[in-house]
Amino acid sequence: MSDPQAGNHADLYDIKDRVNEIAEQLEDAGIFTDGLFCNLDAGFDGNDRRVALDSHGIIPNVCPNRRNGGQPTEERLFDEGMYKERGKIERTNAWIDGFKNVLVRFDTTISSWKGWNFLTFIVIFLKKFHKSN
Repeated sequence: MSDPQAGNHADLYDIKDRVNEIAEQLEDAGIFTDGLFCNLDAGFDGNDRRVALDSHGIIPNVCPNRRNGGQPTEERLFDEGMYKERGKIERTNAWIDGFKNVLVRFDTTISSWKGWNFLTFIVIFLKKFHKSN
């Protein structure tokens, strides 16, 4: 999770810094980014995102944006089967939105906002873990 950004921005706003921040967190946790897949919608189809992910060895699976030519190429592969799995990500985002403190952002500090998000992630994980047992 990256720090929240003030204001209304497009998906690619400051993407290099956000990717670097998340990759650093993963590496600090002992999770190496080289070879990881990143499944993204067409809003993330841009050069800055390509450079940011490539710098960490992350393999993007990005739905081609029609405004950018809209076609996969040899250097920009797109796996539709993997992309269809994105529904799980969107469902999880909807669950996160169900936590009003996170959605409304009552917090005035980044640390408390991140704390609420981490608490939300833990609750969602525990609910899924409990159901699987």
